[in-house]
Amino acid sequence: MEIRYLKTFRTVAHLLNFNQAAKILNCSQSTVSAQIKLLEEELDVLLFDRLGKKIILTDAGSKLIRYAQKMIDLEKETFSEIADNGERIGDISIRAPQSVGTYLIPEILEVFRGVYPGIGFNIETCSVVSLKHELRSGIVDVAFLLADEAAVKGFQTEVLRIEPLVLIAGPGHRLAMKNKIQIQDLNGETIILPKHDCGYKMVFEKMLVEQNIKTASKMEFNSVEAVKRCVMKGIGISIIPRLSVRDEINEGKLTVLPLTEELLETCVLMIWHKNKWLSPTLTEFMNCARKTISLI
Repeated sequence: MEIRYLKTFRTVAHLLNFNQAAKILNCSQSTVSAQIKLLEEELDVLLFDRLGKKIILTDAGSKLIRYAQKMIDLEKETFSEIADNGERIGDISIRAPQSVGTYLIPEILEVFRGVYPGIGFNIETCSVVSLKHELRSGIVDVAFLLADEAAVKGFQTEVLRIEPLVLIAGPGHRLAMKNKIQIQDLNGETIILPKHDCGYKMVFEKMLVEQNIKTASKMEFNSVEAVKRCVMKGIGISIIPRLSVRDEINEGKLTVLPLTEELLETCVLMIWHKNKWLSPTLTEFMNCARKTISLI
């Protein structure tokens, strides 16, 4: 079984598109199709169902992802152990929510790349829906989440720090004038939230429902910066990790609303597939993330 065919299969399985896979692999679509066909013939199974212009993984294809990744990792491990000259090369693929990607990842990269400048990174905003598939398939090496827990079978999860959540408003907002506010004071307010900041957003929304809070409206943005700008302009209020708004709070551009209910907090989690081979480079990056995040 050709490793290069497995790498092609993994790319197609991630993108579910032969054309896009061919562009990434820098080859023709016919080459990609031929390699997948050879794999299917060797295994005597269909790896993809073709539904018009769309393709989906078959059950056999879903199973092969795990084994393909193990074999690809084993190839990497072999070269690393036998041909290692102390040089760190390669790429690391990361998924992270906006707050982590904007305010923590750059701090980690500053430290890590000072020692290993030859490492490349592919960093994208996390999507909870696709994250498990991406970690299982090996497309993503490690992910960071903002959540109380992520107990998912087959994954390793580590708490890197506890991050306070703050309820914020513009300094001129009516609630910013109060010494204390209760959750009922949020009735009639516009709530502005980051779209992809993971678990804590759902916890807050659940709290509003349980307390029967009737908000005027809800806005969601892909950008944490857009959320902050809207709150500064008095359009609404938001709940957000303190690390995302420390500067604006210190500069008086945003105000922390003193909620009398129990203060909210979330965990910064690092998550990876338990069967993933952790290369020396990835291991050192993860150690750097542990140390750097704990000091911020």
